[in-house]
Amino acid sequence: MTADAASGHLPNPLRLFFSSVDDGAFDAIAHMYGEGGGTRPWLRQSPAREPMTTINEIADNFALLEDWDDRYRYVIELGRTLAPISDSARTETNKVQGCASQVWLITSVSPDGSAGPVLTFAGDSDAHIVRGLIAILFALYSDKPARDILAIDAIGLFDRLGLREHLTPQRSNGFRSMVERIRSDARAAMSTVS
Repeated sequence: MTADAASGHLPNPLRLFFSSVDDGAFDAIAHMYGEGGGTRPWLRQSPAREPMTTINEIADNFALLEDWDDRYRYVIELGRTLAPISDSARTETNKVQGCASQVWLITSVSPDGSAGPVLTFAGDSDAHIVRGLIAILFALYSDKPARDILAIDAIGLFDRLGLREHLTPQRSNGFRSMVERIRSDARAAMSTVS
């Protein structure tokens, strides 16, 4: 853990992850960095959602977490930051085909002048780890112009983070299905541009 971790200067999901550390371990860590222990300054006190974690923050946090069990828990914590979707959004139309778990993806398109249409995403899954993968994809793709979305290599990022070798083939295939769905929505949005 870094001094930033002990002082509470961690990105949102990492704060949530470290908030699950038991008090004895937390006190020992806090003592190592000259903190008094006993409190968890990074623990979110309000029920308000924090801004979405950026893809650079996610990559940096992956680099900080050396153990894959910790990285796995971090991905799950990322999923907990997703805004909930309504039951009415859980339709067959919004369902992503090719995923072992149930995954729903809702795409909103807004015009943005010379940059072209901008896509914003909402989504959910019935599997905790998949919710985390969705959060990673949203950090990468949401609120971006369709043209930029089509240029982003999500599979390359997936590989650089080491997710392919640490997730089951079904989860990896589901990740690819989600990427293809997002890219398909971006292509459809681009086709409306004259």
